Amino acid sequence: MGRWQFAPGPWPTAAALFFFVLTLWLGNWQSGRAEAKRVLQARYDAAFAEPPLRLGAAMVTADSVRYRRIEVDGVFDAAQTILLDNRVAQGAAGYHVLTPLRPGAGSPAVLVNRGWVPAGRSRAEVPQPPTPAGPVKLQGIAVDPDTRYVELGPTAPQGRVWQNLDFERYARQSGLRLQPVLLLQTTELDDGLYRAWPRPDAGVDMHVGYAFQWYSLATTVAVLWVVTNVKRRPARGG
Repeated sequence: MGRWQFAPGPWPTAAALFFFVLTLWLGNWQSGRAEAKRVLQARYDAAFAEPPLRLGAAMVTADSVRYRRIEVDGVFDAAQTILLDNRVAQGAAGYHVLTPLRPGAGSPAVLVNRGWVPAGRSRAEVPQPPTPAGPVKLQGIAVDPDTRYVELGPTAPQGRVWQNLDFERYARQSGLRLQPVLLLQTTELDDGLYRAWPRPDAGVDMHVGYAFQWYSLATTVAVLWVVTNVKRRPARGG
């Protein structure tokens, strides 16, 4: 075109093609992951919209009740309460309070995340949130009991204070037969705990964001390949 010519070299073209195909494939892969997560999110939303499921003597599976609203009654076992450290709510550090609920009559217990309590003025001041006495009837949301986390080394619980919930270790230590879920309590009780659980999220937005980044990079590679290979013709001698 006039004094400009498009003259791509073989090796820069091969490199650009490789990275273009790679980033385009990664974008498509993340788009596929996002679509799978949309299906999963729809399943979570449908489970959350169903009527509460009442737990009884039968042991459930985690997959069958994940993000279902659960109803259970029993008595809290206050002696088995643990506090999960470094949990933030309302812009402040504190603890999540976990207490097993014993339905009785041989039914498996249910570990309940009762809510959040602020930390004391110093690390030595471990809060002692009150536990409702006598029979209670609760509703909550069933979630996976094991949170995905990274620890640089094995961290032993310090009394009632745990850094993270290791469900199997808790079951062994407490000696309880537990349903394979953690119940996020939604029923309000007079215990002073703060409960504001996030909506179940399958992570669709994260994969959409990654896909956008890879597609943007593929576009950048293509544009750079074109721009760097458009050269001005040398002027002819007169």
